Amino acid sequence: MAQFDDPQVSKLGIGELNDLDKVVSECRLCHRLVEWREQAASEKRASFRDDDYWGRAVPSFGPADASILVVGLAPAAHGANRTGRMFTGDRSGDWLYRAIWQAGLANQPESTAADDGLELIKTRITSIVRCAPPANKPTVQERDQCLPYLRREIELLAQLQVIVCLGSFAWENCARELGVRPRPRFTHGLEHKVGGVTLLCSYHPSQRNTFTGLLTEEMLGDIFQRAAELAR
Repeated sequence: MAQFDDPQVSKLGIGELNDLDKVVSECRLCHRLVEWREQAASEKRASFRDDDYWGRAVPSFGPADASILVVGLAPAAHGANRTGRMFTGDRSGDWLYRAIWQAGLANQPESTAADDGLELIKTRITSIVRCAPPANKPTVQERDQCLPYLRREIELLAQLQVIVCLGSFAWENCARELGVRPRPRFTHGLEHKVGGVTLLCSYHPSQRNTFTGLLTEEMLGDIFQRAAELAR
């Protein structure tokens, strides 16, 4: 697996994925993001006014023996920032988990809450930035503060074979971290193998992409069928 000579990673002193998830959930490095995620958790969306929001950085979700890592941009303010689980509680997550289940990588097609009984099979889900950013746009500095978590996660996933990049932001950052040079232009369905890991690209299942038909359920399903095939 990829190894990174990064002093920030070394300073984390993290030896297991459970430890990494705990460190992430307690992270307060980016003041703007901390303020925004806590504001969203306090003000809430009207439809979720009775919910207790997570309101913290969101750890990854999935087993330590994952051979597939799914990488998004960042948690949604009223999705993962509310539920405490990546891609859970919004329409993007509805599409994502249904496609994962159809590929045989989950025990159920829905992810609604952290205690809903969902289990992923050989699959782990994370994002480049672990806090919900205003307008879904983290700054370069915020991204750089978070990337050591991704680096350490990749190191600790000993069986990793496939990284599914949801959107160009995930692709560009995963490709940079794994040293892809030259870096092919992002396209849906792009595959690029580096150091024993295949990077597989998909349009992000955002409402903008799904409402316009840029991404269909069949297209997303094909990505995860391919990921499962590559990981076998």
